[in-house]
Amino acid sequence: MSTTREQPIFSTRAHVFQIDPATKRNWIPASKHALTVSYFYDATRNVYRIISVGGTKAIINSTITPNMTFTKTSQKFGQWADSRANTVYGLGFASEQHLSQFAEKFQEVKEAARLAREKSQDKTELTNPALNITSHQVLPSPIISSNGPGEDKLFRSQSADVEITTEKERLKKMLSEGSVSEVQWEAEFFSLQDNNNKLVAALHEANANVDQWKKQLAAYQEETETLRQRVAELELQGAHDSSSENNKEELSQTLEELELLIKAKDEEIQMLKSQKCGRWEAEGEREETLQKLQARNAELERRLHLAEQTLAETLAEREKIQNEVTKVAEIMDVKIFELSEIRQGLAKLVENN
Repeated sequence: MSTTREQPIFSTRAHVFQIDPATKRNWIPASKHALTVSYFYDATRNVYRIISVGGTKAIINSTITPNMTFTKTSQKFGQWADSRANTVYGLGFASEQHLSQFAEKFQEVKEAARLAREKSQDKTELTNPALNITSHQVLPSPIISSNGPGEDKLFRSQSADVEITTEKERLKKMLSEGSVSEVQWEAEFFSLQDNNNKLVAALHEANANVDQWKKQLAAYQEETETLRQRVAELELQGAHDSSSENNKEELSQTLEELELLIKAKDEEIQMLKSQKCGRWEAEGEREETLQKLQARNAELERRLHLAEQTLAETLAEREKIQNEVTKVAEIMDVKIFELSEIRQGLAKLVENN
């Protein structure tokens, strides 16, 4: 298929209509969906055409002439009459801007067609001055004898002219039919090429999205594994805290026993004081015992203070760990929900592909 002779110079999308040939009032839609409507320029014949193809059928094949007029009948609708096709075409656009662009291009092409016709007429007049003869003028016939070789030459010349004219008409008809078919195939080719480019772009975008989702999924899986490890560490730390609590209970029991022992010693001291003993040995022993008990009491108080401090720190650390476990559990719930959404998106994308 040759595309060097006739090329598209402007394209847009619109709903195509044709006037009802019976009523000449109602519009008949040419297709269910919007079609590509293009201006084509034939550099060989210096001709401009509006072409729109629906499937394998040429919906519009209108050659633009200087006497055509494109009329805007509303903000998004315009029409023009084609006397050669014996119909009126109507186009419905998606916006007023598209209608204005098409109308401006129609005016440009119409002016270019007028200039091309004037130029062609001037060239024809220069190359064929015999066309300037008016219809009432009669060309003089050459003087030829009725007998002899001149009559045979005249017959041959007229027969050759008739054959040349017939051949020219046949060639013109073949070129015209071939041009229509060629433009239809060209329009279909450009439409398929445009659709193919859109599909390729959509495929590239889908592949890029899939790669991005895979990377995001891998990152989420890695983060989830890290959170699981952190939860395991916190659980181990919680178990260790439980053992610390057991130690605290043992210390509390030991303190109670020491307090009972102190109380017993105090009672023993009181009993010794109540006894009447004037011996210095007993007094010295009492003093020594009292000092030991005081030292023991101080040690017990120190241990009790340390135990209480350890208990407070343990309780604070346990509360902190519980808060971290709750926070990690919430984060894991969010990540699991995001992973499920990403898997659903990947499944839909794979199903669409």
